[in-house]
Amino acid sequence: MARPSQAKENLIQAASDLIWEFSYGSTSVDDICARAEVRKGSFYHFFESKAHLTLAAIEAAWSRALPRLERIFSPETPPLERFQRYAEFILESQENCRARSGHVCGCPLSTLGSEIGTFDEMIRAKIAGIFDHHRLFYESAIGDAARAGLIPPADVAFQANTLQSCIQGAFTQARVRNDLAPIRQLQRALPLILGAALPPKLVEVGAPFPLSP
Repeated sequence: MARPSQAKENLIQAASDLIWEFSYGSTSVDDICARAEVRKGSFYHFFESKAHLTLAAIEAAWSRALPRLERIFSPETPPLERFQRYAEFILESQENCRARSGHVCGCPLSTLGSEIGTFDEMIRAKIAGIFDHHRLFYESAIGDAARAGLIPPADVAFQANTLQSCIQGAFTQARVRNDLAPIRQLQRALPLILGAALPPKLVEVGAPFPLSP
């Protein structure tokens, strides 16, 4: 069993992994405790419920991801290159999840939010806030790209919302199809949506992933 000093961290990581790889509804407290190697009594010492543990897992994952996102979307990086690096970061995280779980996991936040967002306001609001933070990164990069003449003059908020919808749609396609192709194509899709010239290395090779069953 895990040491008491490590038990809480193990529970948070186990919940994060299991809910991402499977679902909130199919993951029980017993499953989380087994993965974390923590007794059930210890679970309730740290967390009031599975929902409270899930919120802690979301916050912990966001705390880990935020510094890298801040580097990716740094104003010191050329604006369109920020989206290229972001697409690479997304692909890396999805490849790691597939290697660990054996299937493509998609976005943990959108998967969780669409599953329980209608009946758990605490978790829904946390996820929505993180989505808003992502959108601010997009808006900054889009505004910089437009001012630099790299894309046509933009309705920044609209473009950021459109990009977010495209990215979340790619996550959903990838999870449903168990195929990383929609994620890989984000490197091409994001600059095209913004009206940017596509770098030669991203010119399409082969057919795109299918959009219909």
